[in-house]
Amino acid sequence: MAVKIYKPTSPGRRKSSVEDFSDITKVEPEKSLVVAHKPKSGRNNTGRITVRHQGGGVKRMYRLVDFKQEKFDVQGEVIAVEYDPSRGPRVLLVEYSDKTKAYVLGFEGAKVGTKIMSSAKAIEAAPGARMPLEFIPVGLFVHNVELAPGRGGKMVRAAGMAAQLQAIEGKFVQLKLPSGEMRLVLKECAATVGRMGNADYRLVRWGKAGRKRHLGWRPRVKGKNMNPVDHPHGGGEGHSPIGLKGGPKTPWGKKAMGVKTRKRGKWSDKFIVQRRKNKKK
Repeated sequence: MAVKIYKPTSPGRRKSSVEDFSDITKVEPEKSLVVAHKPKSGRNNTGRITVRHQGGGVKRMYRLVDFKQEKFDVQGEVIAVEYDPSRGPRVLLVEYSDKTKAYVLGFEGAKVGTKIMSSAKAIEAAPGARMPLEFIPVGLFVHNVELAPGRGGKMVRAAGMAAQLQAIEGKFVQLKLPSGEMRLVLKECAATVGRMGNADYRLVRWGKAGRKRHLGWRPRVKGKNMNPVDHPHGGGEGHSPIGLKGGPKTPWGKKAMGVKTRKRGKWSDKFIVQRRKNKKK
């Protein structure tokens, strides 16, 4: 995929760019593989806002992507490359030899006619092949990685991302994640060989607030622009400094910025060999 830039006919056009959809081969989704998507607007089951700045957005149908790919030893063929409004990478419409269809995440190099295979044993480690990590050669890049066997891929599903298989040690394999974190994963967990597709997605410049509203993002207002009754940073004349004892605060008065939020003794800490890099340094 490439990124397209238009002539600056307006301020919004001047600062924005769009995806090049030349790789899309099918516009309408497969009817049997979509469900209605009702936006939650950042609210939980009681209606309270638990995630701020969400709401609105254009109507969309949710594509039922097969993150498990448990149709083992049945060859599938990519019959269409489709746009998915719910995620950065493309989705591939795959038809298996038994005539069933499914959506899978689009990987780098995938196109109409590409053959894919999923297996519980060792198969050829071609891009798109899915198998347990213990059968994937060390050094290869993988995506859509499981954290528990049989529960479907949970990690490395964003556009252009890949994790590198570093070593196989006993019951675990060591993965280097895109964040730089080194992590142990059970060798029975499945992963797909290759990188995620649509790597240029991160280069898209949204350009104006309206395009973010279409995605379902509502505006963010700085605390210093509010009144004291609405935020601990509020009040003062103009853009006053925060000036609080103990540093910046959240809207609920708790410390923010630079404060660790990960709970001590999290059960998965033992699987982290090396923390991710601090990108600010």
